[in-house]
Amino acid sequence: MAEEQNGAAPQVPQVKMNTLSQFVRDLSFENVLAQRGTGGEVQPDVSVAVNLDAKKRSTEHQYEVSVKLNITSKNKDADEPLFVMEMDYVGVFHIEGVPEDQIHPFLLIECPRMIFPFIRRIVSDVTRDGGFPALNLENIDFMQLYRNEIARRQADNESQKADA
Repeated sequence: MAEEQNGAAPQVPQVKMNTLSQFVRDLSFENVLAQRGTGGEVQPDVSVAVNLDAKKRSTEHQYEVSVKLNITSKNKDADEPLFVMEMDYVGVFHIEGVPEDQIHPFLLIECPRMIFPFIRRIVSDVTRDGGFPALNLENIDFMQLYRNEIARRQADNESQKADA
């Protein structure tokens, strides 16, 4: 308190974050177009679903963050699938200095931002190697994704209270 009265700013803990490892936990790519044996002109319509998960590891200050992608490309004209890709990509992080009440959003916003460039490269390589033009993922707004999930959970809680 004395420091604040003297005009000095309160001491803010220094955030320390290191990426310890990152890896593909699971990867699946299905080239539906080649299996059907059809070709010709296609108008691809790509949809990307993102799911995030984070958990504390047994080692102190270590967390595991998982980014799960489900990518589907369909032919706009015939609504037939062209390819389906699923990937679970994991980053292991050492994090210190983040207040306990802020660790959840930190894990689900900042950590995915750190590993996203690697995810983008893998998606691009796999789609290209799968016989399609390389799919360059647009940036994902992990902050908005987090806000949407919080709002969805609040709406679920309110509807459950109303049903009870």
